Amino acid sequence: MAPMHNDFDVAATQYDHVFTFSKIGIAQRHLVFKYLAPTINTSKKLAILELNCGTGEDAIQLANLGHHVIATDISENMLRVAKNKTYPKNLTFKVQDINLITEHTFNNTFDLIFSNFGGLNCLSKSQLDLFFKQSVNLLKPNGKLILVMMPKNCLWELIYFSLKGNFKKAKRRNTSKSVVANLGDSQVSTWYYNPGQIVSLSKKLYIEELIKPIGLFIPPSYLETSLLTKKPMFNILIKFEQLFNASLLSKYADHFLIQLTKR
Repeated sequence: MAPMHNDFDVAATQYDHVFTFSKIGIAQRHLVFKYLAPTINTSKKLAILELNCGTGEDAIQLANLGHHVIATDISENMLRVAKNKTYPKNLTFKVQDINLITEHTFNNTFDLIFSNFGGLNCLSKSQLDLFFKQSVNLLKPNGKLILVMMPKNCLWELIYFSLKGNFKKAKRRNTSKSVVANLGDSQVSTWYYNPGQIVSLSKKLYIEELIKPIGLFIPPSYLETSLLTKKPMFNILIKFEQLFNASLLSKYADHFLIQLTKR
């Protein structure tokens, strides 16, 4: 398989069309920012590090709130797309391999480290363990780590692929090994983690504060062209998503958000 950054480079030109500005992408991102709100909707201007920022949509939204944002990604093409957008001066884009981050990578520490929509699923368990050990040194006292990741037991995938008779693909996430996942026309090695695994890996360094499902009723992005995204069905799914958001349901969603605070 080609290096990971090449896979994301290939996907960069279509990523906003396929996900960012799709109905599903917009709905899932709205949920993420709903749960981010207590942290980012503040008069205090936060120092924020975004990891795996892709085409920069989250970083721009955070910077437009007045926060000082460094947004990183391994893919130069993703960042090229991001830099072609309109964004404020308090946002800096930087090419960065998440596996090479240390406490000396940046000149400052952060109030918040944020990674959205499965960026951390590109890390194996050993790489994720190292990430937690390195990230805690980049945070200020009481700093937060907020991650949106993909769990092992997505009900949408189980139902959708089972109905198609593809039972192997229906259960593809439920493994400790890497899985080749599609990202547009590219394929990326992906590891899936349930919320409990993230809590366990990080508990010596972080305190769990919040876990929420993202995409329990709102379907995965590959169902964008299905009847599920048509009105009134899509509005009903969004309403159900808002009503059924208990942390225990997070491992059955397309993604989950987990908020951790530095010990």
